[in-house]
Amino acid sequence: MTTEFTSLNLRPELEQAIVELGYVTPTAIQEGMIPLMLTGVDVIGQAQTGTGKTAAFALPILHNYIHQRLPQALVLAPTRELAVQVAAAMEQYGKHLKARVLAVYGGQPYGPQVNQLKRGVDVVVGTPGRIIDLLERKVLDLSMVKTVVLDEADEMLNMGFIEPVEEILSATPSSRQTALFSATLPVRIRSLADRFMRDPQSVTIKKATLTLSGTEQRYYLVHEGDKLSALTNLFEIEPITSALIFVRTRVETGQLASQLSARGFPAEALNGDLEQNAREQILGRFRAGQIKVLVATDVAARGLDIDNISHVFNYQLPDDAEVYVHRIGRTGRAGKTGIAISLFSPREKRRLREIEHMTKQALTLAKLPSSADIIQHRENQVLEQMKIWLGRGRYQRERELVARLVEEGNDPMEIAAAALKLSRSAEKQRPVANVAEVVAESRPSYRGDRDRDYGRGKPQGRDGRRGDRDAGNKRVSHEAGMVRLKLNKGRENGVRPNDIVGTIAHHADIPGSSIGKIRIEDTFTYVDIPEALVEKVLKHNGNYRIGKDKFTLVKS
Repeated sequence: MTTEFTSLNLRPELEQAIVELGYVTPTAIQEGMIPLMLTGVDVIGQAQTGTGKTAAFALPILHNYIHQRLPQALVLAPTRELAVQVAAAMEQYGKHLKARVLAVYGGQPYGPQVNQLKRGVDVVVGTPGRIIDLLERKVLDLSMVKTVVLDEADEMLNMGFIEPVEEILSATPSSRQTALFSATLPVRIRSLADRFMRDPQSVTIKKATLTLSGTEQRYYLVHEGDKLSALTNLFEIEPITSALIFVRTRVETGQLASQLSARGFPAEALNGDLEQNAREQILGRFRAGQIKVLVATDVAARGLDIDNISHVFNYQLPDDAEVYVHRIGRTGRAGKTGIAISLFSPREKRRLREIEHMTKQALTLAKLPSSADIIQHRENQVLEQMKIWLGRGRYQRERELVARLVEEGNDPMEIAAAALKLSRSAEKQRPVANVAEVVAESRPSYRGDRDRDYGRGKPQGRDGRRGDRDAGNKRVSHEAGMVRLKLNKGRENGVRPNDIVGTIAHHADIPGSSIGKIRIEDTFTYVDIPEALVEKVLKHNGNYRIGKDKFTLVKS
């Protein structure tokens, strides 16, 4: 046992587990957070993913563990992947205490979870939606909870879970200890802390210095409807060994992976609908090079630790420039170089300066390959392959076949040309996609820290406020597989996108990340819902509310 962990004065059973796990010294967030949490005060920890946050709250919870039937700690996580990871880690830390940890999340049958709760659980780790369901079924009793942890609170805000989180906090004792962990602290997270925390102590771990020097950053201007064609044309000429493509929603991961596979570029989707075993199998194949392309959401890619990703593609841009940095940081690692490619539609171009300000680097505007470029590249590849085989000389059986054709009176040059034609027959299944040209407007060059008036990268409404998804864009089209619904509340009612996502996701029991574009007008709002979920969403009309105001959804 090192002196550093010994100085934390944790229970011997926890120290034993730490030694067995190979921990040497506490990370910065652990060193700052564990002593505070052991005193019982409320805490706010601001740190990035991968800094050891789980142990920072798990070890104090387990240190104060006593055997009882009802849960004494509750950990809320935005995704089932994170809930499973946190529960597994807590079981490892608490194995010598025989602490009972239960992970609960949507997509699992209720029966096993209910039975385990009846037998007794010490720590519950779950997603807000499933926790609410168990409370409403009166099978989860939080009356004895001593500590509540909000893990990745900013991600819960982005997914529309703040309203359910507030409801859950209201169901716990007012005397509880509350620990909030978040990479960023936007206004609504600070407001949540003000309402539900008592004089919280803060521990802030500075962001790691951006190390993007090994990553080439390029962007292409393409119309929204041409992004798939642009992507496949880039796949034709880029030296891809492994690629990670980012989209916004779970639905889009499957759609894009299928579209790429149909065009001759096999890809698999990585999203929150996958069971943990399926996720591990896909990642195992990706690490082993059996699959070269993954299409993922930001949430599903969390915890992805692979050093040899050659390309990261931003098929759809993130809302936050900081998320962009996290995305492209997955290439150019371990001393290797990497390529980050972003597809900007004309209306997204305004967000370029925000990204450049965050990265302190200018992105290079590049030109998509032309049909002639792609055809030439294909022919060069054929010639290179032919030179390799000519060098090896391992084609005795094929030489015999050629000899037979020569004996029949065929010219050797004609035979070679026909053989090449035959070898390239698969190219007919991959016609070069047409991409309409976008005329690039001139823009001010990036000026580093002198440039302070950059925008936040989201469209403005007529009142000048930012933040509405697609607010002010009158020509927003349906996304593939989505149905547009209309609700009778708008900007004049103080409607915000997160409010809409939160109440629909909660009452209809659907993932907040599955909800598509939202357009807020003065007196009404449009929201896109996956076609498969529309009836489920409409079924719960009468339950949706923003603040005290109820609203209904109808097909537009």
